[in-house]
Amino acid sequence: MKQATLLFLIDNDKILLAMKKRGFGEGKWNGVGGKPDKGETIEETTIRECQEEILVIPKDIKEVATLNFYFPPKRQEWDQQVIVFVCKNWEGEPKETEEMAPRWFSINKIPYDKMWSDDKYWLPKVIKGEYIKGDFHFDDNDNLLEYSI
Repeated sequence: MKQATLLFLIDNDKILLAMKKRGFGEGKWNGVGGKPDKGETIEETTIRECQEEILVIPKDIKEVATLNFYFPPKRQEWDQQVIVFVCKNWEGEPKETEEMAPRWFSINKIPYDKMWSDDKYWLPKVIKGEYIKGDFHFDDNDNLLEYSI
């Protein structure tokens, strides 16, 4: 299964989400991240993707979750293991790019209805400081069929 990364900037009671403007996950709020380049560690990927997608340099990233996502056979190439990080220390101010439009949300007002349907099950745990492992299975319409954490 291919690996990918996801990063959430957290500032006290706020979390930075970014609207995906193109490609996989288009039209959904999410963290920033992506797939490793050849020879790149998942930590290096996390830092690079954050710089590319919202023009911020993360410092002191902390791994908080390993999530396995499974899609139907006709979309099996979407299957991936996502390593999730949080960051409370960074350089720069988040800015919109061609790929992502960042916005701060109150941790109490995260727009789960405009995110991947699995996020509401694991993101609150990560925000509370838990390290989690999870498996999530989706149908042909990207609806969550079943999960385990």
